[in-house]
Amino acid sequence: FIECKHVEGDIHNFNISVAVDSNFMTMVETNASYPLIDPHTNSILQWESAKEIFDSIVYGAWINGEPGMVFLDRINEDNTVKKEFGDMVATNPCGEQPLLGNESCNLGSINLSKFYYTGEGTDWREYINWNRLTKVIDLSVHFLDNVIDANKYAVLDIQEMTQATRKIGLGVMGFADLLVQLKIPYDSEEALEVGSELMQFIRTTADIASLNLGGLRGPFPAWTKSKYRMHENYRNACRVTVAPTGTISMIASCASGIEPLFALVWKKQNILEGKTLYYVNESFERIAKEEGFYSDTLMEELSNGKSLADFEVVPLWVKEVYVTAPQISADKHVAMQAAFQPWVDSGISKTINFSNDATLEDVHTAYLEAWKLGCKGI
Repeated sequence: FIECKHVEGDIHNFNISVAVDSNFMTMVETNASYPLIDPHTNSILQWESAKEIFDSIVYGAWINGEPGMVFLDRINEDNTVKKEFGDMVATNPCGEQPLLGNESCNLGSINLSKFYYTGEGTDWREYINWNRLTKVIDLSVHFLDNVIDANKYAVLDIQEMTQATRKIGLGVMGFADLLVQLKIPYDSEEALEVGSELMQFIRTTADIASLNLGGLRGPFPAWTKSKYRMHENYRNACRVTVAPTGTISMIASCASGIEPLFALVWKKQNILEGKTLYYVNESFERIAKEEGFYSDTLMEELSNGKSLADFEVVPLWVKEVYVTAPQISADKHVAMQAAFQPWVDSGISKTINFSNDATLEDVHTAYLEAWKLGCKGI
């Protein structure tokens, strides 16, 4: 399984991850061996080197971007209905939604770039429309809860399980666009602070909205056998997820999920018409014209992969703020995911970008760091 995508083969249209736990990761660090157990007989077949298995995972990620890893024990710490339904053993294909058997993804995302407004002072918090964000979170939780009842289910087992736990996944997109508006570089300590505080606010507000719905409509049916206490009568067993938001981010013209801007200018090939389409980040285009460094030549060279750092005409602050995914070090990518994770009761979809000259050791370090910082997967 680990090696099935070392060379791209027939299963190239979805992501794969290897499930491990903290015991395994500790054995990797101590170069220990673990027993390979036959699930049918519970007998030990042989002993495996945890480090060798981990190195194989790292090699796959280095050579072809996969497999990822999910940390099952950490995932099950937020499994609020474990007593009734047991452990979660898998996630959906992008890793952001750990689910029990027959549960379903019910996701929605708030475009954070729409909550910037002109404030006064030097504190970034003064430039966020917190009142409007609260109203949108309340509405979103209500909407996603309605989806569970309005949906027509293809299979009865899925309907019964989904309605038993009533899990929803309210997430975000446009985070990088908001940072640009705040003039905060994505790979800065302040950006980590923004991400953590914003997600904490969203989580707290979503929890309150679900509690209010629980009071009006009753808690999710499996609540009586959940780990929640008497006053925690949530309508939904889980409330918050950070999904990749690929398609809806394109529709909304914003950065996906909590990802940085992946490019400022890019080309897309229209395979149906055989045309090349050019896209320019709207905010960057506006700033380029306002600051007087816009040119067709600059846009063309950026679309061909050149960096803003290569152009003296571009002001330093623009180079710092309009940083793109390939320019951000892997440890900064992991740190951003870790900043959001404490406030997300499900998982996070986050791409960890490496430069083309990254080493096996770089990947090794990133995967270990994701585990140490409390991520549920990488």
